Amino acid sequence: MVNNRLLHPQEIETFYVIPTIRKYFAEALLKQGLKQKDIAAIFGVTSAAVSQYFSEKRANEFDFSDDVLKEINKIASTVKDQQSYLMQTQRILQFIRQSATICKIHKLFSDVPNNCDPDIIGCRTHARANVKF
Repeated sequence: MVNNRLLHPQEIETFYVIPTIRKYFAEALLKQGLKQKDIAAIFGVTSAAVSQYFSEKRANEFDFSDDVLKEINKIASTVKDQQSYLMQTQRILQFIRQSATICKIHKLFSDVPNNCDPDIIGCRTHARANVKF
């Protein structure tokens, strides 16, 4: 599935990882008894988008490893609103970076250099910027 262009790890997160996190959060929230329209409101997407997660028309390019799925399922019960959804998505993204899972996913979709080292490139962690808007 690798295309012949180099994508940044952040592009991989945007195009593939975040939608897949949404898919698994949506499945967990549905099991908790939330309705599709409520899940859509939490995610800030349409009900049709959530429906596509369930029908495997969206975020179906790869599956997370068992350790990532375990982490998602462990914290899914804390997703109650948009703020907690954003917070827990960031937590999962950090877990994916720290465990170098991002590297495995990156290699699925991009022509990653053979000597790529996440600690040198800087994609294992993201330093907090002290930026004021």
